[in-house]
Amino acid sequence: MKILSCAFNMDTACVELRLTDGTLISIDCTAVENEVADNMYQRSELDWLIYNDPVAYAELILNGDPAKYLDAVTEYNPLD
Repeated sequence: MKILSCAFNMDTACVELRLTDGTLISIDCTAVENEVADNMYQRSELDWLIYNDPVAYAELILNGDPAKYLDAVTEYNPLD
């Protein structure tokens, strides 16, 4: 199935998808962050995807391994 539309809904804090077969999927971004993001750096990485590439975010959550992704891309820049 292919994604027909995908967008972040700020009112519900969900990424909402419509698939070619008519299925509607709503991904609760807050719940995802609570499960996979351990710190503000990882939450920031997920937030960037949500706002800038919601399709990639949806594919990561539905088909990928978000924890592995976050381990690979997160840069830790502690505040001194």
